[in-house]
Amino acid sequence: MELRASSSSAMILTTRFLALFLSLGFQVVHAATTAQTKAFTCANGQTVSNSVCCALFPIIDDLQENLFDGGECGEEVHESLRLTFHDAIGFSNALHFTGGADGSIVTFADVELGFHANIGIDEIVDTQLPFIAAHNATLSTGDFIQFAGAVGVSNCPGAPRLNFLLGRPEAKEASPDFLVPEPFNTTDMILSRFADAGFDSDEIVALLVSHSIAAADHVDPTIPGTPFDSTPEIMDSQFFIEVQLRGTLFPGTAGNQGEVESDVEGEMRLQSDSELARDPRTACEWQSLMTDHTKLQQVFKAAMLKLSILGHNENDLVDCSDVIPIPPPLPSNAGPHLPPNTTLKDIQAACAATPFPHLTALPGPSTSISPVPPS
Repeated sequence: MELRASSSSAMILTTRFLALFLSLGFQVVHAATTAQTKAFTCANGQTVSNSVCCALFPIIDDLQENLFDGGECGEEVHESLRLTFHDAIGFSNALHFTGGADGSIVTFADVELGFHANIGIDEIVDTQLPFIAAHNATLSTGDFIQFAGAVGVSNCPGAPRLNFLLGRPEAKEASPDFLVPEPFNTTDMILSRFADAGFDSDEIVALLVSHSIAAADHVDPTIPGTPFDSTPEIMDSQFFIEVQLRGTLFPGTAGNQGEVESDVEGEMRLQSDSELARDPRTACEWQSLMTDHTKLQQVFKAAMLKLSILGHNENDLVDCSDVIPIPPPLPSNAGPHLPPNTTLKDIQAACAATPFPHLTALPGPSTSISPVPPS
C-alpha cells in the first residue's frame, strides 16, 4: 500500500510539473510571438513593425506628390519600375560580380548609362537624382531605387503590394556591361543570362508582368510612349494575351531592332516577349497568367522581392514592406479578353500541355491604343 501511495504521489507531482512546464513554455512562445508582431506607432499615426520604417512615410508623400504626379500610374511609374530591374540585374555568378540592387546605375552613371541596354535610362536617373539627394540620410541610392519602384507600382490598379527591405549599402563599383538583357536577344541568351543571376524560366515570365504597365520610348524612337498592351494604366493579364496574337517580325535594322509588328494598332511587341510567349520552356507559364490574376500578383511580387535584394543578405535588411501603400483593385469592368474584331483564330497558341483559354473579344470597332503621355 505504501508503495502504491508513493507511486500515486509521484504521478501527481509529475503531472503538475509537466503542466507547469507546458504553461511556462506557452508563455515563452506567446511572448516571442508578441515580440515579433509588436507594432510601433509613428508620428503620423501609422503603425509599423519596426520603428526605423517611420522615416519612410514623409518620403512616400514626397514621391507621390512630386514624382508620381499625385499618385498616377503613369510614365514616371513605368520608368521607375524599369530602373529597379536595370540596376538589380547587374549581378553575375559566372563573373563573381555580386553588386545587384546597389544603386550602381546611379552612383556610376558615367559608366553604366553608356551601356547600349541602358539607352533612355538617363531620363529617369536625372529625374530621381534630386529625390535621392534629398533623402539620402534615410535611404541609400540602392534603397531609393527599389523604394521608388515599390511606391510607384502601388498606384497601378491590379498590382500587388510589393515588398521593400531597407539597409542596402552604397555601391562600390560599376556593373559590368552586357548583364541587362535586350529585346533582340534570343530566348537562349535570355534564359542563360537570368540563370546566371539565379532566376528560372517561370521567374522570368513573372518579372515580365511589369510589361503590363510599360511603354517603349527608345526601341523605336519614332513612336515614343508606345505601350506593350491595350491597358498600360492597370496591371492585368492583357499583355500576356495580346503578345500571343500573330505578328510579323521586322528585320533587325536600326530603329526597330527587337521590335515585332503588332496586330493591335498603337501597341508594340518586343521580339524577346514574342519569342518567350512561344518557347516551350516558357509558353505554359506565360499562358497560365492569362486568366489567373491572383497568381499573376503572387508570382510578380515574389520575383520582384528576389530581384530587389540581389547581392544582399535578406537577414541584414529591415523589412519595411508595411509602409508601402496598398494598390487599388482592378476596375470592375476589367477582365481577360481579346481585342475588338479578333477571335481565337488570331491567337498563336504555344502551350502543348493545356488548351488556350476560351476568351471573347471586346465589342465595338478596333481602335488605336494611345501612347503613354510623358510626365
